[in-house]
Amino acid sequence: MKADSRLAREIQGRDFIVTAEYSPRTGTSASAIEGSARFFKNVSAVNVSDNHYGIETSGLAVSAILARLGVEPVYQMTTRDRNRIALQSDLLGAALLGIKNVLCISGYHQSLIGCADSANVYDIDSIQLLAVARKMNEEHTLLDGTKIEGPFDMLTGAAANHYVKPTELNILRMSKKIAAGAGFIQTSAVFDAEAFRRWFEAARQKGLAGRAAILAGILPLTSADEARRLARGHTDIIIPEDVIKRLEAAGSPESQKQEGLAICIEQGEELRKIEGLRGIHIISGGKESLVPDISSSIKS
Repeated sequence: MKADSRLAREIQGRDFIVTAEYSPRTGTSASAIEGSARFFKNVSAVNVSDNHYGIETSGLAVSAILARLGVEPVYQMTTRDRNRIALQSDLLGAALLGIKNVLCISGYHQSLIGCADSANVYDIDSIQLLAVARKMNEEHTLLDGTKIEGPFDMLTGAAANHYVKPTELNILRMSKKIAAGAGFIQTSAVFDAEAFRRWFEAARQKGLAGRAAILAGILPLTSADEARRLARGHTDIIIPEDVIKRLEAAGSPESQKQEGLAICIEQGEELRKIEGLRGIHIISGGKESLVPDISSSIKS
């Protein structure tokens, strides 16, 4: 691993890593970014989403602003919206702007993010994008052999959905991402630590936990209604009924929000006990103000 980012150094070390997430707004004012940046002081790095749930301000631009504000970004790149020309160009642009971490994902189908009339691209998938970035890192060339002028040292990561069955194929896909160059893996949100433990053990038996830093996702819920909506609309989130009932029993909207935060912290604390797990990824897009409480509780 050549990338000289804080995240890369922590992966090489032994510290327990905590990352978070920022979802750009649909706008052109930097004030929202500046307002959220103060919540990220105690995390290692912050993912900047790439049109995750709809059209957002450029993740590349937002990553550059966060970097200037002292927050280390993980620039997400979605292959749904770009062909290999644009992907390589944006990787070069990220390096030019001093961005040193990138998360390679395929992205939700456009019909799931309110953009059903848009054409998808999927010229290459996330595994192939990882391989492209590795070639740029190791050979210092583009896919066609064109030499890259100037430094290019990017830490690359990938996502994993631990809910996908059968587990054997799930682990196989993650192993391909690691073989293609992923130095870290961030998982979907965990609401059942014991089920996640079984998935992680299967990954560890294949030697994957030693080849890449696996970070378990946790998501602060704000209400029972939100939990049901997420469970219905996303294949990468499974929320047990007892979690939803616990939120309902909390009562008022503010009480449900506090209960959701407590559940998130409990999951994080339980996950930290798993031997070999390198960290936690707080899926905080839109809930940045909750990050300090979550991160401080998990690290304490």
